[in-house]
Amino acid sequence: MSRERIVAEAVALLDEEGLARLTMRRLAERLGTGSTTLYWHVETKDDVLDLALDAVFGEARLPGEPSGDWRADARALMGEWHAAMLRHPWTGALLGRPLMGPNALARTEFLHAVLVRAGLTGAHLTAATYGLSHYVIGSAMMQAAWRGHDETAARRAADEHLRAHRDRYPSLAEHGHLSGEDWDATFAHGLDYLLDGIAARLGR
Repeated sequence: MSRERIVAEAVALLDEEGLARLTMRRLAERLGTGSTTLYWHVETKDDVLDLALDAVFGEARLPGEPSGDWRADARALMGEWHAAMLRHPWTGALLGRPLMGPNALARTEFLHAVLVRAGLTGAHLTAATYGLSHYVIGSAMMQAAWRGHDETAARRAADEHLRAHRDRYPSLAEHGHLSGEDWDATFAHGLDYLLDGIAARLGR
């Protein structure tokens, strides 16, 4: 038994069964041991959640060295984080917790360093960091939520509703629905819009 094994099994449990099913007893059962044994390695269930969340952050690969292109570096990190969240959709519900694990801090440090090299400091740096992070979180959570339904049927129903009420929602009926959209392409385009905005601010 080790902390690493406990965390790996916790991530697997969360992936398969969700947050509601994670208890120390349930985790111990999956590991073939008793709850008391777990407490030799982790103090509380909250510790397990923090460690599991940080393990997922560790899946977002960092570029080996800054490329010199701040947009490319930011885009690469945000794309990796987005993909990791989609592999583990339960992470969205935990992101209100303090992100002080080594993997989370390393990636936050990398993003800050990228934006500082681009020329942002102070409130502008904070706003840009939050804007990019919140976009990744929101996009991943929305895409994961749609995965829980019959997406084709849900989009068709939304289209039919908007067409039936075109007089009330003309812009949505014409441009706002999701049918036929590619989630990954839409995420990439939205990220580019944010990066364009940061670049425009730097230009001023």
